[in-house]
Amino acid sequence: MVDKQQIESAIKEYIDPYLQKDLVSTHIVKNILIKDDAVTVELTFGYPTQGYDDTCRAKLTALISALEGVSAVTININPYKIIAHSVQKGVDPIKGVKNIIAVASGKGGVGKSTTATNLALALIANGAKVGILDADIYGPSQPHMLGIKQQPESKDGKMLEPVVKYDIQSMSIGYLIEEETPMIWRGPMVTQALEQLLKDTRWHDLDYLIIDLPPGTGDTQLTLAQKIPVSGAVIITTPQDIALIDARKGLKMFEKVNVPVLGVIENMSIHICSKCGHEEHIFGQGGGIRMAQAADVDFLGSLPLDISIRKNSDSGTPSVVADPEGRIAEIYREIARRVSAKLSLQAKDYSTKFPTIKVVNT
Repeated sequence: MVDKQQIESAIKEYIDPYLQKDLVSTHIVKNILIKDDAVTVELTFGYPTQGYDDTCRAKLTALISALEGVSAVTININPYKIIAHSVQKGVDPIKGVKNIIAVASGKGGVGKSTTATNLALALIANGAKVGILDADIYGPSQPHMLGIKQQPESKDGKMLEPVVKYDIQSMSIGYLIEEETPMIWRGPMVTQALEQLLKDTRWHDLDYLIIDLPPGTGDTQLTLAQKIPVSGAVIITTPQDIALIDARKGLKMFEKVNVPVLGVIENMSIHICSKCGHEEHIFGQGGGIRMAQAADVDFLGSLPLDISIRKNSDSGTPSVVADPEGRIAEIYREIARRVSAKLSLQAKDYSTKFPTIKVVNT
């Protein structure tokens, strides 16, 4: 008769493609039940796995079924369980938000906002509850990309309700001003506005809040690092050297302020001609991979230079919702799983577990 140790050994042969580790050492396997020759395995993932469950179930079933003495295998995958992960010391958590992921780039024009929007929507497609905060006060782009023209409501005159579309909760300074109104503000006003947008929004039970940062390493990024609880950061770059130089600066900034960098995404990696199908690396090749290797962080994936991504963003229907079954949406979902899986391996946040001590005069 097969025993538990044999089953665990069989499960260890399967390396989760997103965690890049086996399911036993990562404590995904919660229970193994053996009854006669039938085996039941219970799994609980720490990241959203919708669309991946069947593949995982099939791989494990094949490995366990190959053991002598096993006649039947059942793989039960419980609903995912997202926990809050550790953030910078001395920064309080945001009510209604488990984890904040900053999406950054060292320079503009690399498709950071487009990637941030589609990444958020891909996390939703994978089964998570997600919000997005547009942190670019001078040039907010999320209202246009999400096709939203309404202002946020306030039920109590103090807190703003996030604007919801495509199941994503969003907030942007662009909801509060006219589209063509310039923000002629100095740095302190910008950072104060960012804090208010984040903390005065009534976020509703989010697994992840994506913050779409402006390019650079200035006041906004410093405020994020010092006053906003960030669980991890994602760096967006394009393959050419000039973009990589600035992207490295963004990566180093997060390292210096003790925010874990979850990995690098290379945008506009390859152009595929819509007429003839010819593939060409217009901006160079392999820059994002080399950057990730040099910095010892994960390479999360590459995205093509495709006209449909631009058209979908301009029309207010990002690629993940415009063509959910298409290849580009699939790439975004794959990257989203890598991001959330990488975050699930980070240290947990126990701050909410500790009691609050109050001194009362008697």
